Amino acid sequence: MKVAVSRLGFGGAPIGNLYREVSDEVAFGAVEAAWQSGVRYFDTAPHYGLGLSERRLGVALAGRPRDEYVISTKVGRLLEPFGGEGLDDEGFAVPRHFRRVRDYSADGVKRSIESSLERLGTDRVEIVYIHDPDDHWASAFGEAYPALEELRSQGVVGAIGVGMNQWEMPERFVRETDIDVVMLAGRYTLLEQPSLVSFLPACVERDVSVVACGVFNSGLLSKPDVAADAKYNYEEAPSELVERARAIAGVCGRHGVTLPEAAIQFALGHPAVVSVVVGARTAEQMTANAAYFSASIPEDLWNELKALNLIDPEVPTP
Repeated sequence: MKVAVSRLGFGGAPIGNLYREVSDEVAFGAVEAAWQSGVRYFDTAPHYGLGLSERRLGVALAGRPRDEYVISTKVGRLLEPFGGEGLDDEGFAVPRHFRRVRDYSADGVKRSIESSLERLGTDRVEIVYIHDPDDHWASAFGEAYPALEELRSQGVVGAIGVGMNQWEMPERFVRETDIDVVMLAGRYTLLEQPSLVSFLPACVERDVSVVACGVFNSGLLSKPDVAADAKYNYEEAPSELVERARAIAGVCGRHGVTLPEAAIQFALGHPAVVSVVVGARTAEQMTANAAYFSASIPEDLWNELKALNLIDPEVPTP
């Protein structure tokens, strides 16, 4: 990838009031903790809190040397003023002053980036992802991508990517465009590796970097002990996945490792993966994530997981 990112990245959805409100002070503390932990890659999107995440991230980073960190944001959900009452209905505890309009057109991409730059208080972003174009392949491929290519050539954008909760469409982008990076949410985690067979090899072949996020599978892998009501893909986890996660946690425990420590480091074993991005809403959460990331994990742990078929035997491990 044309842009170098830190191996651990900060995910900005929680400071956009994901699920519940967080104060400016607490949000800024999370970003500060990330910086103090060595994080230099910060990911956000207009979708996150109807622009709140971008605004907070811009303020939190304003005093830092601009050449020392990388920002990624996303296009595809254009924010338009909206007079609706109450709170956002897509998971963020913010007033409905804007509405999201799916727009993968060239004009929509340029307007979205212009607005993001204003909210972030910067003149450039290093990475722009086409965000969740699951039902919009034609316009994302035919309009959004060429528009981003133009902006990349102008230096407004450093790298072009696609960010999705699936691997199949990103593989099409990898094979049919000149994208630089894919943000893969889930689909290559300690719990499941469906992208291992064709997607990740395609990335290696085409020299496309992968940023792994969703490494806790929406919570199922986020704690040492797996709760019966743990979440998977933002819904209650099926019982068979709870049992699988518990089996993995048991192996981790035998090697003196916690489940979240193994989960946050797992994806980095693959040569295509350049960074793991994990969200945090507080300084305490970010500090915990950094500790998970830095924990020592013996090779025997990965070997036992393979021997028990709890991870794919072909998985390259850290």
